[in-house]
Parts: sequence; structure tokens; C-alpha cells
Amino acid sequence: MLFAVWYNWIAPLWLVAAGAAAVTAAMFAVYFLLVLVAPKVAAIARTTAKEAWAQPLFWVELVPGIILLMLFPFIPYNTFGEDVKVVKDSGLTMIMVLSILLAVWTASVSVADEIEGRTALTLLSKPVGRRQFIFGKFLGVIAPALSMFIVLGAVFLGTVSYKVKHEARETSNPEPTWQECQKEMVQVVPGLVLAFLETVTMASIAVALSTRLSMVPNLLICATIYVLGHLAPVFANAFGNSQLVAFFGQFIATVLPNLEDFNVQAAVSTGEPIPLVYVGWAAIYCALYSTVAMLLALLLFEDRDLA
Repeated sequence: MLFAVWYNWIAPLWLVAAGAAAVTAAMFAVYFLLVLVAPKVAAIARTTAKEAWAQPLFWVELVPGIILLMLFPFIPYNTFGEDVKVVKDSGLTMIMVLSILLAVWTASVSVADEIEGRTALTLLSKPVGRRQFIFGKFLGVIAPALSMFIVLGAVFLGTVSYKVKHEARETSNPEPTWQECQKEMVQVVPGLVLAFLETVTMASIAVALSTRLSMVPNLLICATIYVLGHLAPVFANAFGNSQLVAFFGQFIATVLPNLEDFNVQAAVSTGEPIPLVYVGWAAIYCALYSTVAMLLALLLFEDRDLA
């Protein structure tokens, strides 16, 4: 009996550790491939990522994020047996918001401050092109956001597994097996992937805006885009009686990213399965929109006077 309880607790943790290790190994594999293919881009990305990891904001978000995720399972939500749903929704939302804030802040500080401080001019005086500078900065902004997803995501999955057991004890239900805990964790993973894709989309916009704007306007505009992006379906259906309103709604829904496509918190919290096809199409949309944002960043940065 003791072995069964121990195994049901340890087995999900091993799954979480294996998943985090696999994602970390994939991140390093992509980096080493980038070193071989584009060493200058890799060097800029590495420097940008190191600066982001050294920022106080990274640790101010990471440490309290871990503490809050570990406290979520013990908070009484008074939901009559649905506390697991609240934990999944709260944890996923917190990880996504913290990662987007880190990515936007890093892009604003790394790109805009280097341009205004003439650091970019010194870097571009070397055999480094503007395209390499932009793509290196973009990848360097994504790296710390991905590392935060790995750490907080691993803790989050562990807390979800523990919450399933804790909720069973609180409601006097039989001890759940590790397969049941694994099912809850696996159901959360697509939500983490989509939240990261949303972070990548917002990071590409932040990098593009940073080529022309300073940190404060960039943060304000990105916050506005984040809110309007989640309201894109509402704008798309805002036809009303005025053609001007209909045109404005369609324009907003077309130009701004449809961030609501990445929002699956409701499905995750209720335990509904998220098809892999949906995640795949969301990844394609993220790649296309990020590519367009990077092309816009190159256009804005190409004739930017750095002197």
C-alpha cells in the first residue's frame, strides 16, 4: 500500500521532469544548429538572452511565479469539487501573462535602448547586417520566455498532479492513480503550447515596434494590441447598421493578431481535449504572423538613422 501511494506520487513527477528535459534539449539543439548556420545571429541571440536572464524582472517574475503555483493547490476555492479546474485556469493564465510581459519588456529594453544608446551603431559597424541584428534580437527575446515556460510549466504540471490527489483527500474520494494524474497533466500541455505561441506573436510585434519607439510607448501599444487581439472575434462580427463601423471592425480583426485563437483556458479548465490539428494550425498562424512582423521590423529598421 505504501509503495502504491509513493509510486502514484513519484511517477507523474518523472513524466514532468522528462518533458522539461526534452524541451530544454530541443532548445539547445536549435541553438547549436543556429551556430552552424548563422553564427552572427546566434551570437546576438545569446547576448540578448543573457541580458534578459540577468534582468531583475526575470527573477521577480520567476520566483514569485513558482511560489504562487505551489500555493494554488492549497487555496480553498469553495467550488464544490471543481478546484482542479480553477487551479488549471489560474496557473495557465498566470504563466502566459508573465511570459508575455517578460518578452515585451525584453524587446523594448534590448532593441530600443540599444538604438537610442548608440550601442546598435557600434555593433552594426562590424560585419553584422541589420537583418542579422533584428533576427538575433527576436530569437534572444524568445529564449528567456521559453525558459520561463519550461520552469513554470514544469512546476504547474506538478501542482496539477498534486491537486488531483489533494482534492480527492479533501472530498473523501478514493486515492487517484498516477494514470489519472497523468491524464490531467497531458490535457494541460496543449494549453501551455498555445500560450507560448501567443507569447511569440506578441514578442514579434514588440521587436517591430522597438525599432522606432522607445520602451514606454512600446509597452502601451503592446498592451493595447493584447486587449484588442483578444477582442478580434467581436470586432469581426461588429457589422451593425453603419458601414464605417463594419469596416473598422473588419480592419482591426485583419490587421491585429487574433489572440483569442490561442486562448483555450476554458477548454483546459473543463477537461475538454484540444485536438493536435488545432494546435498545428495555431502554430502555422503564429509563424505567418511573426514572419510578417519581422518583415515589418526590417522595413522600419532598414532606413533608421542610428547616428
